[in-house]
Amino acid sequence: MKIGFLINPIAGLGGSVGLKGTDGLVEEAMRRGATPIAGERAKKCLQEMEIDDSSIILTCSGAMGEDAVLSNSQRYEVVYSFAGRSTSDDTKNACKRFLEEGIDLLLFCGGDGTARDVYGVVEKEIPMIGIPAGVKMHSAVFAISPKGAAKIVEHFVEGKAELRDAEIMDTDEDAYRRNELRMKVFGYAQTPYEPVLVQQGKSLFQSVSEERAKEEIARFACEFMLDDSLYILGAGTTIQKIAELFGLGEEKTLLGVDAVKNGKLVGKDLNEQELLQLLENEKEKKGNQGNQGNQAKILVSPIGAQGFVFGRGNQQISAKVIEKVGVENVIVLATPHKLSETPFLLVDTGSEELDELLSGYMSVISGYRMAQRKEVRRG
Repeated sequence: MKIGFLINPIAGLGGSVGLKGTDGLVEEAMRRGATPIAGERAKKCLQEMEIDDSSIILTCSGAMGEDAVLSNSQRYEVVYSFAGRSTSDDTKNACKRFLEEGIDLLLFCGGDGTARDVYGVVEKEIPMIGIPAGVKMHSAVFAISPKGAAKIVEHFVEGKAELRDAEIMDTDEDAYRRNELRMKVFGYAQTPYEPVLVQQGKSLFQSVSEERAKEEIARFACEFMLDDSLYILGAGTTIQKIAELFGLGEEKTLLGVDAVKNGKLVGKDLNEQELLQLLENEKEKKGNQGNQGNQAKILVSPIGAQGFVFGRGNQQISAKVIEKVGVENVIVLATPHKLSETPFLLVDTGSEELDELLSGYMSVISGYRMAQRKEVRRG
């Protein structure tokens, strides 16, 4: 069995620094203090993967693959080399080499842009599976986590994984940064399918009853949010409705992370470092006032049918931010219809310890003074 393996080293750089993507903004992401994450997520996948020497990993030089493979015991061979910083063309050229080598499966690490580049070369010739590492991952070829990707590869090698068609989707990043969500399906790839280990494509729920449910949730939120706590608001239309009822509709970013206190916007389109600084300022302010109550809470809504609460499209709310706020101060909101379409919720913060703390059952606000119990699982 030949497994093609590549990493997009810059995938996910824009997430924690609030760039909503990395396309064309690598230098800006680095200037803001972004730290590469794709290599570590790829290593985590390989560390979990148990395949014997009858299989070989065909990979790329340096940060595009070999650096991650070197730390593990799998048999490998470098079949594509690059110099300098890797580009989209390197991803495509590596995939062409993989096809020439007759690979059986292509394992890649990145986001939707990487998935699109890979699909542009291999189309449906070779099954593919993605290790999630990007800012946005709406395509259905991604495993729910690096560990999930490892298990899928194992099952594929053992002949236990069925194949299915999976959407390759990407978002217009320029529009995304203007708070416009424009997604397009670019094709259907073949991917090994394990229902619990592969994420669903993003779904957008729009109906009259959905809008009414969002308004009921928002009315309740507007009541409890006047408790002098700092509220970190995630992305999405359910959260946006809260801002509208507070009269902040034009100020709140639909696809970014903002902060509100007592109905007033105190931070807009914040990145990880800005959130941490805001939390530190709030802690000092509360301390000076002799107030030992909750300094902050996080309000988030799961992404479509994927069910991800953290780790998809809101990486600004990082593990460090969540730990500083406290898992007991995470509030999840979702309409009844969205919950009915989502078997369970998922978290993928990048910290296994934090994911474990967030796992279990939680109450999800689903209406005015109404909640449903929902299981939360680690990605």
